[in-house]
Amino acid sequence: MAILTAEIPNELAGKRLDQALVQLFPDYSRNKLQAWIKANRVTVDGQQLKAKDRIEGGEQLELNAEAEDVTEHLPEDIPLDIIYEDDDILIVNKPAGLVVHPGAGNWTGTLQNGLLFYLPNAATIPRSGIVHRIDKDTSGLLMIAKTLAAHHSLVEQLQARTIHREYLAVTIGRMTGGGTLDEPIGRHPTERKKFTVRESGKPAVTHYRVIERFLRNTLIQVKLETGRTHQIRVHMAHLRMPLVGDPMYSGRFQMPKDCGDELEDVLRRFKRQALHAEKLGLIHPSTGEYCEWEQPMPEDMQELLEALRSNDELDRS
Repeated sequence: MAILTAEIPNELAGKRLDQALVQLFPDYSRNKLQAWIKANRVTVDGQQLKAKDRIEGGEQLELNAEAEDVTEHLPEDIPLDIIYEDDDILIVNKPAGLVVHPGAGNWTGTLQNGLLFYLPNAATIPRSGIVHRIDKDTSGLLMIAKTLAAHHSLVEQLQARTIHREYLAVTIGRMTGGGTLDEPIGRHPTERKKFTVRESGKPAVTHYRVIERFLRNTLIQVKLETGRTHQIRVHMAHLRMPLVGDPMYSGRFQMPKDCGDELEDVLRRFKRQALHAEKLGLIHPSTGEYCEWEQPMPEDMQELLEALRSNDELDRS
């Protein structure tokens, strides 16, 4: 059992109780939530209501969620690079190339399959405790909830935009300075695997600042307020500063001018977007304390930066 709590927002005023629950606990089906209401597992300001009862907004809601298997995916013995672990959360360093969730073309061999092996209880938590994801070819930090209560807390923090996430990225193009992009992102109208900046999209806010400039590239640090699919990749492409190694948003690969042999070799071998989730900060679900972790960029991005620095030295000599 896990006790999940929430304050019903005013914008849900007038909704049925079961409709409000669907909005507040989207990882559970409407049928499951209605069954819990009937089983007296839901209280509103300490009172038990029926599914059809209307709520006013501002009430304190408590849900006694029942732990049960909510995934059909299979456990697999996949090595996990665990940065931190306690009774509530798990912080992992995901390598580039590892898919987070099973899906079309990747039903096995994912981070979720590995979590189900490492934490058998993860089968009772929505998405096996994964509350956010990074793309297959992005490396870096991910947070995992080990209990239903921790999962609810982390999801609420994501929705409130209080999770601290910083990335390192290498762009194609030399930036003059940092800034903020507040541009909505939606699915591309003709290429369904891509996303793009479009008026009908969902709000997306990206802050970025320059860390190091090269002759034709820039190392930037990026802070996310929102977590849209491909957000950094889409926003940087919108600036006409796509990421190194990202053919989906940068177009056909072109070797930059004034490129020495070492840099050319590294660029030809760099087969993923140059993006790394460097920092992750959150309010601990049990202690209420702020916790933060940092993971240095992997060897392939370090090699890329060294090659860019060396190429700049050659150009100046």
